Amino acid sequence: MNNRAGSFLWNLRQFSTLVPTSKTIRLYSLGLCRPKIIYSSWNLRNLLLNNLDNSMLSSIRYLFQYALIFKPGGDDFQRKGIRTLAVLSAERLLCPRKLSFDSKHSVFSDEELKKINLHHENSDKGVLIKETRPPTVTVSKLCRECNSLSDVLDSFSKAPTFPSSNYFSAMWTIAKRMSNDQKRFEKQLMFNHPAFNQLCEHVMREAKIMRYDHLMFSFLAVVKLGIPQNTLLVQTLLRVVQERINECDEKCLSVLSAVLEAMEPCKNVDVLRAGLRILVEQQVWNIERVFTLQAVMKCIGKDAPDSLKKKLEMKALRELDRFSLLNSQRMFEVLAAMNYRSVVLLNECSKMVVGNIHGCPLKILLNILQSCRDLRYYNVDLFKGIADYVTTTFDIWKLKQVLFLLISFENLGFRPVALMDLVMKRVVDEPGLLNAKSVISLLHVYSSLSHFNKCQTQAFLEVMTSALTGYLHHISSENLLCAVCSFCSMNHFPLAPINQLLKKDIIKELLMSGDVERNVRMLRILDSCLKLDEAPYHKAIDLELPQLPAPAPHSNVKVANVLSSLLGEGCFSQNVWLPHNYHIDFEIRMDTNRNKVLSFSDTDVIASTNIERIAVLCVPRSVYCLDSTHPRGFLAVKMRHLKLMGFRVILINNWEMEKLEMKEAITFLKTEIYSSKTLPTVDVNLQSTC
Repeated sequence: MNNRAGSFLWNLRQFSTLVPTSKTIRLYSLGLCRPKIIYSSWNLRNLLLNNLDNSMLSSIRYLFQYALIFKPGGDDFQRKGIRTLAVLSAERLLCPRKLSFDSKHSVFSDEELKKINLHHENSDKGVLIKETRPPTVTVSKLCRECNSLSDVLDSFSKAPTFPSSNYFSAMWTIAKRMSNDQKRFEKQLMFNHPAFNQLCEHVMREAKIMRYDHLMFSFLAVVKLGIPQNTLLVQTLLRVVQERINECDEKCLSVLSAVLEAMEPCKNVDVLRAGLRILVEQQVWNIERVFTLQAVMKCIGKDAPDSLKKKLEMKALRELDRFSLLNSQRMFEVLAAMNYRSVVLLNECSKMVVGNIHGCPLKILLNILQSCRDLRYYNVDLFKGIADYVTTTFDIWKLKQVLFLLISFENLGFRPVALMDLVMKRVVDEPGLLNAKSVISLLHVYSSLSHFNKCQTQAFLEVMTSALTGYLHHISSENLLCAVCSFCSMNHFPLAPINQLLKKDIIKELLMSGDVERNVRMLRILDSCLKLDEAPYHKAIDLELPQLPAPAPHSNVKVANVLSSLLGEGCFSQNVWLPHNYHIDFEIRMDTNRNKVLSFSDTDVIASTNIERIAVLCVPRSVYCLDSTHPRGFLAVKMRHLKLMGFRVILINNWEMEKLEMKEAITFLKTEIYSSKTLPTVDVNLQSTC
């Protein structure tokens, strides 16, 4: 027995000499069966990435190939070949009492064991017991100790620790606290730091073995820090995330969605997005957090299969009872990102938004309105709720903020009368708030929505004219055209801006650059206004404007059939083009008493001046302001000009005509044509109460 103990100790000393003095090894006794390498000046991960010395591994295997395994309950012992690196831990080697056999069978006496333990506790090398661990560096610790991105890299260069992803996460956390200018400067220093490339290499080497959540958070940090997408680091992380995507839990799904949302399309990104869609389709019913669900919905993209979009919609409807106010506000943007209009979801979220609108930030309100436009979702109650909230709290809003909302409302065709009246009043009272951009935007909104106010319109237009005149030499030709066209649409003609616009060099510039078709269209409206309206400026545009392609005329078959049944053939004309490039769907001629419809074939009637000409316009819903019969910009101008050309205008709403039976349609048109009432002038029709 003593010979065996001596042999064991000799083997143990030989093993000690095989281990380099700069590192120590702890052998696991449990199922991991792998060495744990502890560097005195490095960390575990670096050794794993730099490959353990093959000769040392072979020596360790040789040493333990015939290690003694004691068999409890007997006087003998058996020899067993061991193919794994670790079977017995150091503690078990040095303290046999911890093994599950009787102490009387031990090859060492108690006194000998005490000497062995004492020897190893006092040993300078401490090969199998004493470990030198580097201090753990967490993201929170780095954020507390570092004030800049370079500080984090300095910390990495001094004593790198695993996982290296913590350093990128810490840098992104610190960067979020900085201003844009400071962030830009710090990023440049980060790219030029000598340890930056080393950190990137460490992250690439560790990507396949670090925890998946660490991998995802470091990937998010790398993308948010602005590291170019075509770099080896980003592409490596993309590939590793693809390979390990099955390890994705709910938290990682949320992070992965944020990463993909921030990246530009490329082959690897598209593949990863496709993998995410497959994973989401499998796990959608297991998602517990609404925030994660919305992040995934926003990420899958507009080109995702309709079946997946429908499944996500059903999951969101299941979770409606758990929606917070923030979830409801965010759902508009989420559905817009999917390009999926779920009316049920939008209606429910609209109710929550309107019911809790006080204190809602401007950014969220603008996102909601923009999403509604993208989804073609027109909820008048939602728009009125937002407009009423801003109206009641008008004093706390800046003019610039309200202007952003008005632009969003104009894009939706919604006319918030009370709010627009308040803006008029503020502009009149505080003209110093206006700058060039706000003048052009306000004029566009008010002319597009044809908004007037009896008490303030004239003063408002004069203030806007004065402001625009001050910026004449500081705005582009296209902006000047927009502003002047808006003035003319509102039947106001400021001389100085018009004179500046009608210079030949400016007209030539407008006809040769920018959106030429749009410029020509506005110049034609301007020319018509100068010739037809009671303008103090009667000079026409000198240059000949190019012809625009004529829009395809609508057939309006049902209205034509109704007029044929009501008036007979030859008593109306269809698709009539008038001077100044105006088109009307039908023209009818009557005596001034509106008792008789006149035939177009009667030349005496045509030469007579004792007739009334009727212009029938078949219009879609989009020419009106939302949820009203208030005509918008171009229709309002056209009605005004048709009246000046001697027409009585009848508007027929296409969507209403389609609903009517033939008999009802005939009755409706007969009432409109033979009615003794006169259509109110456009200016009166557009005015709001004072």
